[in-house]
Amino acid sequence: MFSRKNGGTAPPAWRRPRVILWAAAGVVTLGFLVALEIAARHYGLPGPMTNQAKEVIYAPKSGPLLYASMALMMLVLTWRQRFIALGAAVGIDLVFVLVRWAAGIKTTEGHPFGNGALWVMLGVAVIAITRRTGRERLLLLKGVALGLLLVAGRKTGDTWLLITAKTHPMVLDPYVATADHALGNPSWLVGRIVKATGPIGTHILDWVYIQLAVAAVAVSLYQLRHVARDRRFPSHHLVRTFLVIGLLGPGIYMIFPVVGPIFAYGPGATGTGGLHWAVADLWPHTPPPISTPHPVPYDALTPRNCMPSLHTAWATAIFIHSRKGPRILRFAGTFWLIATLGATLGFGYHYGADLLAGVVFTLTIEAALRAHVRGWDRSAIRMVAYGATVFAALLASYRYIPLEMAKHPWIFGPLLILAMSSVIYGYIRTTGQWERKTAPALQTEPQPEPV
Repeated sequence: MFSRKNGGTAPPAWRRPRVILWAAAGVVTLGFLVALEIAARHYGLPGPMTNQAKEVIYAPKSGPLLYASMALMMLVLTWRQRFIALGAAVGIDLVFVLVRWAAGIKTTEGHPFGNGALWVMLGVAVIAITRRTGRERLLLLKGVALGLLLVAGRKTGDTWLLITAKTHPMVLDPYVATADHALGNPSWLVGRIVKATGPIGTHILDWVYIQLAVAAVAVSLYQLRHVARDRRFPSHHLVRTFLVIGLLGPGIYMIFPVVGPIFAYGPGATGTGGLHWAVADLWPHTPPPISTPHPVPYDALTPRNCMPSLHTAWATAIFIHSRKGPRILRFAGTFWLIATLGATLGFGYHYGADLLAGVVFTLTIEAALRAHVRGWDRSAIRMVAYGATVFAALLASYRYIPLEMAKHPWIFGPLLILAMSSVIYGYIRTTGQWERKTAPALQTEPQPEPV
């Protein structure tokens, strides 16, 4: 049956393109989670769905992340509902703490709190399905999905890292380390600087590095602050970029497996790597010698999660989305980007080449997501195609001409910086043109929305 409106015919709600798109996205997401669960089970470990389900009862791996996710979900609630949800979450956590204390259960891993936040998110989903209808139900379910996707992203990331270690016994660190000579071996330089700062600088950078998701939630809360008032989400926000980066990034890990300087050229930061698998004990005091690179074997535990640097990618996304916020948010976004770059290099988790690739990776994704919202035109296609080409060229150069890059640093170093800078310039110029074109439309009289 078709309903007639304005003399024409309109398809039923379930056949509208937007509904079909959301349904397809849900099916793809579910299939992706099931595939990761099967892959993890193949290696004898629980997958993302199992790990998430366990946190309903057991101590969660990250309590702050669960509460940050609940904060995102509460954006669709009224202030009265937010206070009720927060009180319920805290109350449930207190019950869990008391039960564990009475039963003599000690929390050796994870956090003793966070279960309450997960329970509240699941409870809101149940209320939306059973007690709400129409747009109100859809808004509540979108809020719950937003919160749960942030947690699911963390779980799927852990599983992806396991898969990279199990499926790639050989790593390409010598190639990236050789190419990094063109940039002056920044990981070795910053690593010595961080060690010289002592425990204070180390603790600050470590906290910034670990709490990256919390910083993303802070920016997202500002961007989505009017959802409860407007009863709809904005067309584009940071969470979308964050999730797409986390979805696509591990695929590049599988193409270009790298473990990082602290593991390949040092004693290992956590004991999972170490000199038994390292090429040499050089980081951070002695730059690796220039020689013909070749793949080297590594253990089946350390994630191959360097190329590109997703921490750099996420910090870049936070920086971009904080630009239109108040001064304190812009300052925080700048600080988080600089501190994240210092931590990734200073702790030996990444090479300089990883960071360049991470910046180009993010700007290309951000441009594509914005183009999807505003509509694809020649400038959008040109920007995304150029960003993807530069990203592919960076990876190809690291893999196939690293020795030439190391032998001619005064040529290839500036070329690498110029390639990244050209993508930054192209992104700023393209998005600036988009904003200038849409500015007059914002000044027109508001039109009534058709019912």
